[in-house]
Amino acid sequence: MIWYPYQQMKTMREPYKIIDAEGVFLYTEERKMIDSISSWWSVIHGYKHPVLTEAVKSQADRFSHVMLGGLTHEPVMKLSEKLESWLPGDLDYCFFSDSGSVAVEVALKMALQFDTNRNGDRKKVLSLTHAYHGDTFKAMEVGDDEDYHFAFGEKRDVIHIPTEIPALEKAFKDHGGELNCFIVEPLLQGAGGMRMYSLSFLKRARELCDLYDVLLIFDEVATGFGRTGNRFVADLVCPDILILGKALTGGYIGHAVTVANHKVYEGFYSDNPEHALMHGPTFMGNALACSVALKSIELFEQEDYMAKISRIAEISRREMGDFTDPRIKEVRIMGGCVCVEVHDPAVLDGFQQFAYKREVFSRPFLRYMYSMVPYVIQEDELVQVFDTMKAWFRR
Repeated sequence: MIWYPYQQMKTMREPYKIIDAEGVFLYTEERKMIDSISSWWSVIHGYKHPVLTEAVKSQADRFSHVMLGGLTHEPVMKLSEKLESWLPGDLDYCFFSDSGSVAVEVALKMALQFDTNRNGDRKKVLSLTHAYHGDTFKAMEVGDDEDYHFAFGEKRDVIHIPTEIPALEKAFKDHGGELNCFIVEPLLQGAGGMRMYSLSFLKRARELCDLYDVLLIFDEVATGFGRTGNRFVADLVCPDILILGKALTGGYIGHAVTVANHKVYEGFYSDNPEHALMHGPTFMGNALACSVALKSIELFEQEDYMAKISRIAEISRREMGDFTDPRIKEVRIMGGCVCVEVHDPAVLDGFQQFAYKREVFSRPFLRYMYSMVPYVIQEDELVQVFDTMKAWFRR
């Protein structure tokens, strides 16, 4: 029996059984529906994309996976080279893993050991209120959402602050000498409620991290590859460590990467074997994942995905920017994300089934109805998603 995620198995509704998928559509036996959330924000090119599918098939004809322990291969070398040239600043050193949560664990492990390797004793981590960085244990510790992690007790050595500059400055003033790193989902906090905040906060964070010798970590698992309307938020404010996942492979295969700058990497580069980063997921640098990631990046570049995202944002503002209802607390729009936050989560009970009947797949959570569509969506399809959202409140 399947144990499904984020569900009370005793009371869960039967999930929709998908028999096929293509473009922006998921197919059940009885209907097709637009996937308005891109399979948890990852399927940016849509389903069954011929270029990506061929990349997987072609690599599988050679080999699907070899370990990176004592071995290497062309797809992982080419992807590392591409990311080194494609990412901003001196984010040049790629450590691969098999999921976003694990990539967060790697980033935190890097940051903490970086300090240990230089004989430091900084253990505290600064994070945001409403943060979500995954469901593995260290990722949960820096998260701040009790709806996901209430069962696991007190979080030690982690300070959470709101996305307000005075709170940021106070945290550094009070704890700057103890802080090891500051980890954020930049500009857009995903599973914590699609919360959006100002770039000025991140610019000030970069200044303070430099002043107090604290590593800045950007978790762009959800925000990367254009979701905020920027290619990466790291293009605007460059962190010391960048985490990518989800859309890295176009949603084809689980894979992630933790990218370190020269300062961090050189903190491990030593004649002392104890300074090595002792981590190694079995499927890191998986050849299928690296091959499809390379083609995904190629599509993103060649087909001007930033223009597609800009058009999605324009339509989103036109269709949803002025939408109001007494039950709605706020409508938030940023890049390829639209969030409708309601006052009472009960307002959204039944919306998923309502949307399904109108050929849209949606998965609201807590107080949030949202869309994060594949970037290949057509205007009429996007309007259908928004019309479905608005129809729920107009019943």
